[in-house]
Amino acid sequence: MFTVDALGPSGPYRARKQLVITDVTGGEVASVSLVPRLFVTRTMSALHKASAMPLADRRRALTIAGSLFAEDSADYVELVTRVSGLPRADIQFAAETVAQACGSAYEAACQGRPVGACESVVDEGGVWTRRGSVFAVHAAGNHPAVHSLWLQALALGYRVAVRPSRREPFTPYRLISALRTAGFGDDQVVLLPCEHDVADEILRSADLGMVYGGDEVIAKYGSNPRVLPQGPGRSKVLVTDDWEPALDVIVSSIAHHGGVGCINATGVLIEGDPAPLATALAARLSALPDSVLPRYPLAGALALRDHLAKRATGTQPLLGADQLVTDLGDGSAVIRPALHLLPSADAPQLGAELPFPCAWVAPWNRADIAPLRNTLVLTAITRDEELIADLLDEPTIANLYVGNRPTHYFHPQLPHDSYLSDFLMRTKAVARTPGESRSGTHRM
Repeated sequence: MFTVDALGPSGPYRARKQLVITDVTGGEVASVSLVPRLFVTRTMSALHKASAMPLADRRRALTIAGSLFAEDSADYVELVTRVSGLPRADIQFAAETVAQACGSAYEAACQGRPVGACESVVDEGGVWTRRGSVFAVHAAGNHPAVHSLWLQALALGYRVAVRPSRREPFTPYRLISALRTAGFGDDQVVLLPCEHDVADEILRSADLGMVYGGDEVIAKYGSNPRVLPQGPGRSKVLVTDDWEPALDVIVSSIAHHGGVGCINATGVLIEGDPAPLATALAARLSALPDSVLPRYPLAGALALRDHLAKRATGTQPLLGADQLVTDLGDGSAVIRPALHLLPSADAPQLGAELPFPCAWVAPWNRADIAPLRNTLVLTAITRDEELIADLLDEPTIANLYVGNRPTHYFHPQLPHDSYLSDFLMRTKAVARTPGESRSGTHRM
């Protein structure tokens, strides 16, 4: 089996306690070292004692790491495909995304730098500086591309500790191994697989942290100013114009990349009668081949089917729980798309986000902004400039795409949920007495 060691400040570490990782058929494919609390404490202390690498060295090493991560990736792609159940093409795309994010990490981070701030000390002005030294990540396992974001913290000079998902630890293991080979010291970036009761020690010991998870994560960390929670996206599509030209965009928003991401649409709201659009969506989604849909262990797929049936009570199923699971006969199953018609936009199901292509279609009245709130990405199929301005002003809509842009549209220069550097950095005022020595010049 493939072995995932912890990557500590003194190199790889194989713990006594091992977690066995299985693929979607139940076959054992890997073992992961689960480190104890003391190892975490000592590792985080070492990160705090380390100094940041010079910026030029960080940028050079990140570029090299991107090339290392991308090369000879066939076995990695196959392994992650087997374990995650995502389509192979999506894993290949994610690998390319992470590799490219390495080379552009510093430029992406700098997108959030205030125009009035400089990277180094000036005679008088604002200087962009880190809010801390050590950044912790509790990573998600729903898609490998999530690991493209924390690279920005490394580019900005943070030492980074990653707790990988128990579902898919292979991407951060490969990435951190590449970063170390490229020139980052063992005390600059570490991998700390551990049990849940140890995981909080990583966050407690860091200056700042980022955590992925569901509503329980938001409830636990939402009030902690040192932690940036990445919760459910509840992304949506709003249609006020003719929906037929936008059908491809809506289908892609729901089902692209297996429909597992926070930037996949779970709500579709339409001004007027939603039934014709819902019927057309159901026809398109039902025609998707199994090869572009997620696979799960059969028991997990059946549990998702039962959960969907319960959540959908009171809705009109167009693609319901009865057709959700396709048993492949090898211990795994394909999850087919689900689509339900809601009686109104305030139905509670509109906020139900599930890890496969699943959307809820509802009628919408432009006087009611409430159903659009708390949305990571909103694609608005509209030419109503007044409505667009209202949507842009709504603080709980994190990202607004107008027209022919699916909810999953992204490139490194766009903020995901604001810029990560908004959380990592601050601007200090510096005023130097004329003639003073510059021996203490700040280096990013």
